[in-house]
Amino acid sequence: MIVDLPSSTTSAVNKKLVELRESNGVLALGRVLTLVILTDDGSSIEGAIEAANAASREHPCRVIVLARGQRKAAPRLDAQIRVGGDAGASEVIVLRGYGPLASEEAGAGMVMPLLLPDAPVVAWWPGEAPAIPSQDAVGRLAQRRITDALSSKNPLKAFEQRRAHHVAGDTDLTWTRLTSWRALLATALDAPPHEDVTGATVAGEAVSPSTDLLAGWLAVRLDARVKRSPAEAGPGLVSVRLDRRSGPVELLRPDGKIGSLRQPGQPDRLVALARREVRDCLAEELRRLDPDEIYGAALAGVGRVTRGRAPVKIPAVTAGS
Repeated sequence: MIVDLPSSTTSAVNKKLVELRESNGVLALGRVLTLVILTDDGSSIEGAIEAANAASREHPCRVIVLARGQRKAAPRLDAQIRVGGDAGASEVIVLRGYGPLASEEAGAGMVMPLLLPDAPVVAWWPGEAPAIPSQDAVGRLAQRRITDALSSKNPLKAFEQRRAHHVAGDTDLTWTRLTSWRALLATALDAPPHEDVTGATVAGEAVSPSTDLLAGWLAVRLDARVKRSPAEAGPGLVSVRLDRRSGPVELLRPDGKIGSLRQPGQPDRLVALARREVRDCLAEELRRLDPDEIYGAALAGVGRVTRGRAPVKIPAVTAGS
C-alpha cells in the first residue's frame, strides 16, 4: 500500500501512520532500528528503497528516506508512506523537501519526530555523502553512518575523505564488499604450514577503493610489506598474492564472478566470488551497531602500503586449472 501526502507536515505523517496501524493492522512492533536514507530527489531513490526493503527482511525497521529537492523552489514537504508488500518487512516514509526544507538542518528536524523510540538510528548515504558524515545534521543522530565511496562521482576523493575524517561508528560499503575476500584469505593462512607472510601484492582497477582498503587491512594484520598495483584487466579487486617461504598463496578473480584459490601442494580451488549487491552489503552492516574497529585500522593501514606502477598480469581462471 502506498499513501501520498502532498504538501504535508511531519505531524500529518505521524497521524497517518497511526491511522494505518489502527485501520489496517499495520504493526510498528518488532522494529529493531530506524534506517535513514539520505539522497537527492531522483531515480536513485527507488534503488535505495529496494535495497532497504530487502535488508529489512533480516532487520525489521522503519525506513525514512530523506530526498532533497530543489533548493530554489518554494518551501514544501511532499510525503509518502509505504506499508505491506511495498515496504518489505518495514514501513517506508519518503520525505521530499523543497526550498529551505532541502537543507541538512531542516532534514534532521523532519526526521526526528519520526524516529522510533528507544531504537538505534542508522544513517545511509547510497550516493554522494558529506565529507565528514559524523558532523552531518542527521549523522549526529545516528549510532552508525554508512557511506559508499564507490558510488561517488569521484571515488578516490571520497575514499580519502573517509580516511581523513573517520570516527567510531563510520563504515563504508567498499569495506563490506571485501568480506568474502578476507574470509578466504584468513582461512588459507589458518591451514598448515603456519608460516609468516613476508610480503603481499594486491592488484585491481586503478580506481578501486576496495582494493586500496584490502591492501591496508593486510598491512595491519600481517605487519608485512604490501604493494598495491594496477591489474592488467578485470573489474574492481582482481588478485591477492601472499608470499611465504613454502610458496605463495594466491586468490584471483579476473572476471568479477569466479575466483581461484591457489596454494602450494594443493590443487587449485574454484570459489564463488561474485561482486556483492548493495542490498547484501547493507544487510551485513545492519547486523552490528557497535563501532567497526577493524575497518578503522584498515583505513589507517592504507598509509603503510606502497604503490606499484607496472600492471599485474592475471592468469585466466578455468575449471581445469
